[in-house]
Amino acid sequence: MARRNSNVNAVVIGNETIYRGDLTIDQLIGLIKEAKQSSPVPVTTGEIGSVWLEHPELASSVDFVAAHVLPYWNGIAAPHAVDHAIDFYDMLRRQLPGKRIVIAEFGWPSAGYNFQAANPGRVEQATVLRDFARRAQAYGIDYNIVEAIDQPWKTSEGGVGPYWGIFDASLQSKFPWTGTIGDPDYIKHASLAVLIGLLLSLPVLAMAGATPTQALTLAIAANLAGAWFAAVFDFWKGHYFVPGAAFALGLGVLLLVPLVAIALARIEEIAAIAFGRPPRRLASAPPLVPEVYAPKVSIHIPAYCEPPEMLKATLDSIAKLDYPNLECVLVINNTPDPALWRPVEDHCKTLGERFKFLRVENLVGYKAGALRLALANTAADAEIIGVIDADYVVEPNWLKDLVPLFADQRVGLVQSPQDHRDGDRSLMHRAMNAEYAGFFDIGMVQRNEFNAIIVHGTMCLIRRAAMETAGSWSSDTIVEDADLGLTLLEQGWLTHYTNRRYGYGLLPDTFEQYKRQRDRWAFGGLQIVRKHWRRLLPGAPGLTREQKREYSVGWLNWLGAESVGVVVALLNIVWVPFVAFADIAVPDRILTVPILASFAVSVAHFVALYRLRVRASAGEMVGAVFAGMSVQWAVARAVGTGLVKEHLPFRRTAKGGATRKGPDFPAFWEAVIAGLLLSGAATLVVMNPKQVREIYIFAAVLVVQSLPFLSAVALACIEGTRLNSLAYWRGKPADLLPQPVAVVANSPKLPADNRVEVTQ
Repeated sequence: MARRNSNVNAVVIGNETIYRGDLTIDQLIGLIKEAKQSSPVPVTTGEIGSVWLEHPELASSVDFVAAHVLPYWNGIAAPHAVDHAIDFYDMLRRQLPGKRIVIAEFGWPSAGYNFQAANPGRVEQATVLRDFARRAQAYGIDYNIVEAIDQPWKTSEGGVGPYWGIFDASLQSKFPWTGTIGDPDYIKHASLAVLIGLLLSLPVLAMAGATPTQALTLAIAANLAGAWFAAVFDFWKGHYFVPGAAFALGLGVLLLVPLVAIALARIEEIAAIAFGRPPRRLASAPPLVPEVYAPKVSIHIPAYCEPPEMLKATLDSIAKLDYPNLECVLVINNTPDPALWRPVEDHCKTLGERFKFLRVENLVGYKAGALRLALANTAADAEIIGVIDADYVVEPNWLKDLVPLFADQRVGLVQSPQDHRDGDRSLMHRAMNAEYAGFFDIGMVQRNEFNAIIVHGTMCLIRRAAMETAGSWSSDTIVEDADLGLTLLEQGWLTHYTNRRYGYGLLPDTFEQYKRQRDRWAFGGLQIVRKHWRRLLPGAPGLTREQKREYSVGWLNWLGAESVGVVVALLNIVWVPFVAFADIAVPDRILTVPILASFAVSVAHFVALYRLRVRASAGEMVGAVFAGMSVQWAVARAVGTGLVKEHLPFRRTAKGGATRKGPDFPAFWEAVIAGLLLSGAATLVVMNPKQVREIYIFAAVLVVQSLPFLSAVALACIEGTRLNSLAYWRGKPADLLPQPVAVVANSPKLPADNRVEVTQ
């Protein structure tokens, strides 16, 4: 080729063959000598600078030294890159006197990941190359710039491989060689970020009654989200041609969009509670005037295999209600053991004719079936239906305070919070109780402002006429209470909520039962989404815009956050080997920083709202954090099951202290996932000799993602140990502390399997 083409002015035999170990020095020198014998032009080989210094015999065999000087791969910061190159050129001249020195490769990447102190970027590339070209000309140095055009196929050189060109893959110049250096797309990116942020802000900016600070807070957050979307768009433009990048980016963004939306929803809730107006619709207790309005109330209690002493305590509290016109219908279903139901039947007889005892075997429909049976046996003149769980002890003024709200004929339902009287059983139970309180003191209060509360099946009062028009209790979901509540809202009924406690139940006996309860709620929530999603669409009749928003955001905030969080964690575990061992597919900051930001928002959301709304000590808040995070896997698994199954049997949550911790570790899979995440993070740190910041950020993401799983492991580990005893933490002997009243003393042993398997 050199003989036939006059524009060939040199022949280069091999490119970095010694650096890669493709040939020995003697083999390469032999090839160079062979080429020199027939070449009409100078012959050399291309090697990194250190190879020429370590092998002077190689320099002696070539006509000129073709040194590759790439400060990026030496971890040199951009401001010092040109000084490093010139210094190295001078060193070669001193070590190899008499040899012509050519810097055969010099360049700087415009995108990708850092290598130690070296940061790629368009501005950095322009600054380094312009300065080098100027100084090389002044020194009289011959050089080549690597390279002319971006090469998308160079994925073997880490994240920067495809981006060394001074033109991008579409042949557009990346920077001017004279004049001001800057990002030519900066104004477009900023405008796009502001536009997206404005669109995201519109729903809240249009809210009636939003305070300026409240609206400003969300507007700032929305514009930050807009900046992220603009960065994603810019990243796409620069990487869509890289093999695999389009798929990785598309999948990552698809999973991160819900997290960003959830973070915005949580920031909006912080702004509403911290800077918005105080709640206006919390139900107060109007005076009861029996001669004016005191409708008959029928209180329904469904029970399945419950301890008799617990049921007696519930019935006794009903008997003490300060209300003149009530009845109580107790339905014990599918409980064949007389030792469980006969003492309760006798107790109902003792309490008088206001207490109706019903027992039925082979009842279909789970809890909803029992409540339908209670409704069928309700007094004809009863106008209000009260529902409580079998473990609840109610305050005497429950009906006296809340029934008068039904004097407004538009009111279909009045709900008061759940609370628990056995929170001092253990450290774990105190954490559970504090976690439940957050929903009833924060979420329910906010939803009540928009007439969008969730009915939670106990401590609720329902107008009988409203229940009958809604079709009574449905068994096509395992959360019949929330299903009925949404149906009432769809039919236009008003609801009221009070955060004052009027009843106290019992917490799940064990951590496994706590997870089982959350599993049922999550699966039932997905069933409701399947059943009612059409009513949430824009323009669909029934629900107001605010009600649709509260339910949609609520489901996204709960079911979506937990499920997406687990999916992203599992995908990241799979991703680790490609980053640590194959040195490919390092996740960019646009895919990792949003995960850390979402976690930071969640922490701020929890701390701020608990301090503003929940009466809990610092220790109880910490416990609530652990309890809330510990059920992430249970919720995600339930959602996954709900995507492939439409129905599951109703599983009772064991309460009252009769159920003990089983032999199996209740957080086995959480422990496995946490171990994989932490070992993945450690592997990334150890296998990062280039000190790539994106890899360190990825490792931090894995650690953060392990926290919910570690929380489950922590609660499972302390259960059954002295660490779970409040006496241990108070530093007192257990027998000197006040003990909770045992409501299941001398109760018969309950069945080990609490499920009701029936054919409908």
